[in-house]
Amino acid sequence: MDGFIPAESGRRRTLKAPIGCVGTGLHSGRRVALTLRPATAGTGIVFRRMDLGIDIPALFDRVVDTRLCTAIGEGSVTVSTIEHVMAALAGSGIDDAVVEVDGPEVPIMDGSAAPFLFLIECAGIANTAAPRAAIEVLRPVRVEEANGAFAELLPNREPAFDAELEIDFPNTAIGRQALALRISPLAFREGLADARTFTLAEDVARLRAAGLAQGGSLANAVVVDGPMVLNPGGLRRPDEFVRHKLLDVVGDIALAGAPIRGRFRGARSGHALNNRVLRALFADTSAWRLTGLPAMSEGAAATPVRAAAAPAIA
Repeated sequence: MDGFIPAESGRRRTLKAPIGCVGTGLHSGRRVALTLRPATAGTGIVFRRMDLGIDIPALFDRVVDTRLCTAIGEGSVTVSTIEHVMAALAGSGIDDAVVEVDGPEVPIMDGSAAPFLFLIECAGIANTAAPRAAIEVLRPVRVEEANGAFAELLPNREPAFDAELEIDFPNTAIGRQALALRISPLAFREGLADARTFTLAEDVARLRAAGLAQGGSLANAVVVDGPMVLNPGGLRRPDEFVRHKLLDVVGDIALAGAPIRGRFRGARSGHALNNRVLRALFADTSAWRLTGLPAMSEGAAATPVRAAAAPAIA
C-alpha cells in the first residue's frame, strides 16, 4: 500500500521537479501564482508566501480560519483555501513539498483538486531514503455540534485510512448523499479529485456583499438553485457534492502532518469540525501513537506532527 494509506515500511516522498500554475483566488478574486517545489525529507508540507518571505507549516494547529475554507497562519500572515492542494498532495502520497504562492490565497482553479493532481503527476514523484511515519488512532475521538453534525476518528484494523461521510441539504438538488472510501492514490484520482466545490445561489449575493467569493463563477463552482444545477454542463457525477466534501476531509485531515492510520466518520462535517477532531485527537496522548519510525527517546513524540516531520528522526 502507498500514497495516503500509511505503510509502516514506506519511504517519504517528494516531487521530482518544481511546477507551477496561475489562477484566481476564489474569495479575493485576485490573480495568484502557485509553484509546487520538492523539499528535503522531513520538511513536511510548507506554504511559502513569496510576496512576504514567510513560511507557514501545513499543520492542524496553524489553522486560523475555517469559514468557507481552511486557512493557516504564522502571526498576521495567512494563506487560505489550502484544502484542495493539500488533498492533492495527500492523495498522491507526497510527504515533503513547498507550496509557493504570491498572495494570501491558493488559486481555486476549476474548484476541484484535479488541476493540482495534474501538476503533481507532471512533475513526477520521487521516493527518498527516509522512513515514513504514520499516526495510528488507538481509540475513538469525536467532536460534534448542537445540530447533530459530527466528525470522529476511529481505530482501523488495517494500515489504511478509510473515510465515510454523509451530507444533507433538504429541498435542493443536493439532498442527502453518503460515501465511504478507502483513500489510496487510485481511489483519490478516480473517485474524488475532480469533484468541485459548490454553493447555493441564495448565498452568492450575501457572500459577495461580505467581500467573499469575488472570484467565484460557474467555471470554478457548482451553483445550486433549489432543485436546479445552474452550471451549463451539469454535474460531473450524480453525487459530486458528497465527493467534494470528502475531498475536503482528505485535505483537512492531511494537516495532521503525517498519514493517519484510522477511520474518519462524519455527518455534515465541514472544515471547522475536521480541524476540531484533529485537535481533539492530539490533545489526548492516549488516543494515538506514531508508527513507522526508529525508536525515539521518551517524550520525543509529545507533538506528533512535528516528531513525524523532524529531519533528525528521518
